[in-house]
Amino acid sequence: MAAANLNAALPAPAHPQAKPGYGKRSAPDQRPRGAHDFAHLRTREAAIAAYIDRMPEGTAIGYKALASQLADYGQQACGKALNFLSEAGHLRRIKEHLQLDDNTFRWVTHTFFSRTPREDDWWRTFVDSMRGIDLTERARRARAAEAGGESDAEPTPTPPDPAPPMTTSPTPSDAYRALQRLGRAEPRMTLSAAECAALEPLAAQWFARVATPQHLTRSLTEGLPPTLHSPGAIARTRLEKKMPPEPIQERAYVDRVVMVCIGCDVPDNVSPLINGVCVECREEMTAYEAAEEAGIVIDRVPDTFRRIPAQVDVARRADELRAAAGFRARPLAKPTQGSAGVL
Repeated sequence: MAAANLNAALPAPAHPQAKPGYGKRSAPDQRPRGAHDFAHLRTREAAIAAYIDRMPEGTAIGYKALASQLADYGQQACGKALNFLSEAGHLRRIKEHLQLDDNTFRWVTHTFFSRTPREDDWWRTFVDSMRGIDLTERARRARAAEAGGESDAEPTPTPPDPAPPMTTSPTPSDAYRALQRLGRAEPRMTLSAAECAALEPLAAQWFARVATPQHLTRSLTEGLPPTLHSPGAIARTRLEKKMPPEPIQERAYVDRVVMVCIGCDVPDNVSPLINGVCVECREEMTAYEAAEEAGIVIDRVPDTFRRIPAQVDVARRADELRAAAGFRARPLAKPTQGSAGVL
């Protein structure tokens, strides 16, 4: 079991972003964050779940991306942890088929995370509710909510005798913080408080045009001249000249939604999924868990050490794990006539 305050101790990570339109999405109606959110999980899964919980929307959730940021766990451990988090009701991988205004189509893949563990029926109802969503309107509302520009709530009446205002400083905006942190990426671009305040409106325009803090930082710190006399002037020039274009406001609708296996991405209309995991990956999970309990270290050459990434044969890998755990391998199905070359 994880320590009670494990997730509370982890800082917010600087995690790599996924491609635009992909990556992490938070499930709705979650309970507030608390110190015991993942106490029901094993230490490894609890640590990775707490890390994912603090990842911003749109960041990459995959075993390679996680392993690149988590020093205590490698690629294989992160991959297995994702499977067990899906089994525990915290993760589901979902593909959305989008129809655009120009009658073009595309698939996007999101990994939805819920701090609150959900039953399989809840996730399936959630997937069904996504069909027909106007993604353009949803994105507009999300941006407005983040900026504090819109609210459906009734205005709060002013009390007759208000208390004196507190003297604490307001929370800095994302634009201000991005400018404040430039010196971490390039010490020569350290800005003063006055410079950050003066440049904040320009940086806010970048974020309004769907730029990320990483994009802004790279644009202001890469390719600098050998000698810098005024980092504030250089930052202003680059913010103005490298301003991203206005995003194209094409309307997009979700016309189909498919849940896919968290381990191998097989769709649920091809192989039945239980708690977001297909039969083959569940068998591999069982064998892997048994091997771990027996103290057997199972590993393979990671793709990062190969000239060409290996294509993982799930059935063969599951048999390797069964053998290591002392289980009998499954009998392999004999190929039928004419099946050669069929994927």
